[in-house]
Amino acid sequence: MTEIETRPATAAVRTELSAQVGYAANPLVRHSEQRDDDVRISAYRASRDAIACVIVGDRPLIKAGPGGRPDPWFTLDDALRLGEPRELPFLGTMEGRPVFLAVHPQEFGETLRGYPDLVVADLRTLAMQGALSPEDLGALGQAKGLAYWHQRHRFCSSCGAPSRMSASGWRRDCDACKAQHFPRTDPVVIMLAVRGDECLLGRQPQFPRGMYSCLAGFVEPGETIEDAVRREIMEEAGVPLGRVTYLASQPWPFPGSLMIGCIGEALSDRIVIDRAELDDARWFSRDEARLMLAGRHPGRLFAPPPVAIAYHVLAAFVRGDAG
Repeated sequence: MTEIETRPATAAVRTELSAQVGYAANPLVRHSEQRDDDVRISAYRASRDAIACVIVGDRPLIKAGPGGRPDPWFTLDDALRLGEPRELPFLGTMEGRPVFLAVHPQEFGETLRGYPDLVVADLRTLAMQGALSPEDLGALGQAKGLAYWHQRHRFCSSCGAPSRMSASGWRRDCDACKAQHFPRTDPVVIMLAVRGDECLLGRQPQFPRGMYSCLAGFVEPGETIEDAVRREIMEEAGVPLGRVTYLASQPWPFPGSLMIGCIGEALSDRIVIDRAELDDARWFSRDEARLMLAGRHPGRLFAPPPVAIAYHVLAAFVRGDAG
């Protein structure tokens, strides 16, 4: 068998703000240059050290680990014994062990009813509960995003013919028209408009009662990040922005976005709320924002949890690091 080569993850200490957000502490070494090397990937699959996570629909399969702590990792053999996956992409290596992703349709969950020690869990809930390590969250975020793409791109968008997995799961090829399709990530700007010692926060109808957050929206074709920030704030709250500053980004596997956190200089304090998008929007003082982050606001208002980049953008404003 071909000897398996692995590279250690970078030893550099990550000090950027992005390193503090949820789903960003990803320990996987991707080995993207090896994805078309069939001999190498076959060696990884044959390794007795190979492990896998299992995604059913858009949710990870979890088993009980030591002390009952949720564990998303299976030996590759154990993962395959559960059932033949639709796809088996290669994710990379983690601590020298090859890591694969077993992709199953949602209905596969019915076949797991005979395994009382297994549960198909919601990744967002696991993150909110602190049930998984930041490293596991990061790796599962990568897996969930890739599984979502495979589940929804089974047919060629050019001609409609079935497509097939290639490049170890990082491309889908159409044999009919020869088109190649690659995993996509949708950029989303999430921003805080700032005017002096005040910041603009809003709440969507589906938010928990009392929660306010940064405004957000998808970047459109032909738009810079800065222009997307200005457009979204103007559309949702009617506030014009001047200078826009980038702060941090976050992989957000719900279903497959990159959240781009920014601060914008508000040129007016007048708010015109788009009621189709927001229940409410208002200016908060720096002190109020500090109390919301700490869960001590007298009006029982609060900010998103630390797993979300909105928390860290707001915290940067409170610290005076931005705006």
